[in-house]
Amino acid sequence: MVRMNNLSENPVFEGIKDKLAEKIEIEEFKLLTPSERIRKIDRHLREIIEREKIIISEKKVVELVNEIYQDSFGMGPISFLMNDDRVSEIMINNFDEIYVEENGVVRKTNVKFKNNSHVRNLVDKILSPLGLRVDESSPMVDARLENGSRVNVVVKPVSLAEIIVTIRKFKKSVKKIEDLIDSGTLDEKLSFFMEACVKSKLNILISGGSASGKTTFLNVISNYIFHEERIVTIEDTLELDLNLPHVVRLESRPPNIEGAGEITIRDLVRNSLRMRPDRIIVGEMRGAEAVDVLQAMNTGHSGSMSTIHANSPRDLVSRLETMLLMAGLNLTPSSARRMITSSIDMVVHLQRLEDGRRIVARVSEIVDKNISMNSNALIEVRDIFVYKKKDPEYFDGAYRKNEKLAGELCSEDGGVFWFTGYIPTFADKVIKQGFSFDSNEKIRKIFSLNNT
Repeated sequence: MVRMNNLSENPVFEGIKDKLAEKIEIEEFKLLTPSERIRKIDRHLREIIEREKIIISEKKVVELVNEIYQDSFGMGPISFLMNDDRVSEIMINNFDEIYVEENGVVRKTNVKFKNNSHVRNLVDKILSPLGLRVDESSPMVDARLENGSRVNVVVKPVSLAEIIVTIRKFKKSVKKIEDLIDSGTLDEKLSFFMEACVKSKLNILISGGSASGKTTFLNVISNYIFHEERIVTIEDTLELDLNLPHVVRLESRPPNIEGAGEITIRDLVRNSLRMRPDRIIVGEMRGAEAVDVLQAMNTGHSGSMSTIHANSPRDLVSRLETMLLMAGLNLTPSSARRMITSSIDMVVHLQRLEDGRRIVARVSEIVDKNISMNSNALIEVRDIFVYKKKDPEYFDGAYRKNEKLAGELCSEDGGVFWFTGYIPTFADKVIKQGFSFDSNEKIRKIFSLNNT
């Protein structure tokens, strides 16, 4: 008789799994519901335990059934983390070193895989159905799960560790602007302003650092798009989940083993222009595709949106200018800046605070101070809304003047979504697109501040 204590470390466990694998037909199991799979695994497992005369408690049997099921059809030891809505990111640095981001705070967990081969098996299970691979010749790969979560894998020789896996879970629970208001990302008045801008088909860029909530924010404000519009989304890895009826989703493709067959974001942007889109939404701009995206924004595809990594709206301008100059079109710095100002109506900059909360730090407009076409473009970023901590040292003269409204905009942590008093040049565009400020007293109140 064999006595089993620690399941994962007992060599008998692997023998049981091998015997169980002989009894399980994967194709047959795919047709079963999760509960039917568990019952079938439980039945076969008990038959093996009885035949091999293995002494094991009922509790251990249940744990063994669950472990085998999760390894075969789930995400192994991290399955419960994937099902935990509080966890937004899972970082596997080694088989015994797993971190998570929970409610905006990163912490180490007690979860462990058996070894790095166990981690590799999970990665292969994720990549194989997608036709992707990761090895020494192709040591980095991006993929996505069926639920929209994004997976990044890095292996040797790029990484000193044998394998590193990062999973960014896609939050399907955040679907409405009210969810962002409740979490303190923005306030009600700012949400009305965002609604006006999206419905007026302004070209919007959402900037911010890594994990600042750019994609989530883009998903939420897309709910303001009219349902009659045809939307084409373009991404490296499908993350956007627009709650709209007429959406066409395109995804780039890496080159195959021979190095051929690559389809870039730029290829997809160019192709999307032939698909009769009302708006084009690019998951993230990070290279030469910026030229085609900005040209689309400026040639009949108003209301297009994208995200970009930047530490501030001013840094966004610098980074975007660099992308345009590196696109191979021999643009001058002045023509690149002029393209930026003529294509982008508004920038929404998101920031992650020390407590892990994401907030709209700035809403800005990019303008060209030189009106003449013959002069060099001189870009200026003008803030419309700014998030400030409600502390006396932050109160300048303009803030005190509007202190009454600032108090109304105060968020739960004492921060303020402060209207600077600057009236954007696209205010006329909002009116021309048919949005009546008179129908929305809250927005009209904000804009009328300049006249008080």
